[in-house]
Amino acid sequence: MENITWPDFEKVELRAGTIVEVQPFPEAKKGAYKIKVDFGDFGIRWSSAQITKNYTIAELPGKQIIGVTNFAPKQIANFISQFLITGFTDSAGNIVLASTDKSVPNGTLLI
Repeated sequence: MENITWPDFEKVELRAGTIVEVQPFPEAKKGAYKIKVDFGDFGIRWSSAQITKNYTIAELPGKQIIGVTNFAPKQIANFISQFLITGFTDSAGNIVLASTDKSVPNGTLLI
């Protein structure tokens, strides 16, 4: 990967948000959920995430995650994703959500 500058990094809005609702997403090509997240003053937004291997629908509400909130909307199957949920791949190649280790106000910008 090439190096970026500080102004490049400042263009990416990484914000904390709390998952408030999770729905199955059977239309997705790979196992995924539709996820509704509260970003405080930045509003409630939907995204999809291929996290079905590591998370159940029941355990996700209330979890605080990190999302890219200035990503252009993207159509995935019959659904419009309004932000990008961030995560890492585990040793099996499944997604683990990027999250805060302590609660911060929803909408807080990662700095």
